[in-house]
Amino acid sequence: MNSIGTTTIETDRLLLRHFSFDDANDMLNYWASKAEVQQMYSEPVYSTIEEVNGLIQKYIDGYKSNDYYRWAVIEKNGKSCIGQIAYYLVDTTNHFAEIEYCIGTDFQNRGYITEAARAIIRFGFEKIGLNKIQISTKSINAPSRRVIEKCGFTYEGTLREYFYFNGRYVDRLYFSMLRNEYFKVGANYD
Repeated sequence: MNSIGTTTIETDRLLLRHFSFDDANDMLNYWASKAEVQQMYSEPVYSTIEEVNGLIQKYIDGYKSNDYYRWAVIEKNGKSCIGQIAYYLVDTTNHFAEIEYCIGTDFQNRGYITEAARAIIRFGFEKIGLNKIQISTKSINAPSRRVIEKCGFTYEGTLREYFYFNGRYVDRLYFSMLRNEYFKVGANYD
């Protein structure tokens, strides 16, 4: 496995890059302050620019590690930070990582997160040398499930009633892709 850290990735419509403090206003306006976005991936809602700057500082500090992978999702046309995507869990011993992502409500249902996910999946298998990439989602998050399906992940199982969400229990669904599967299917993302 190659511990190479977060490097810039360019896709047709997106630039995936390190976060900077210049992203704070976009983050606050498009996604970090939106409960409907943040709660779907179990993150707190940030209501002030100071809180967002604190989050960005945490991300920037993380870039010091070569096993830290978190990207700001930048829309090329608007040059705005519309979301984030990361390998938030990296296991260098067992050569796997788990993806998390979010995107602002104004940018959902346009294929942006699928495009970003495919890019970091490619990066994970081809550059880092991962053997397995996993992803999970709340059972009620149909848009996230569509992204997972479009990327070619295989369903692995359900952790029943894992989350207490809006007054009820919600399952956590797990999916994965193995290196050999990627080179059969995922390499055709283009």
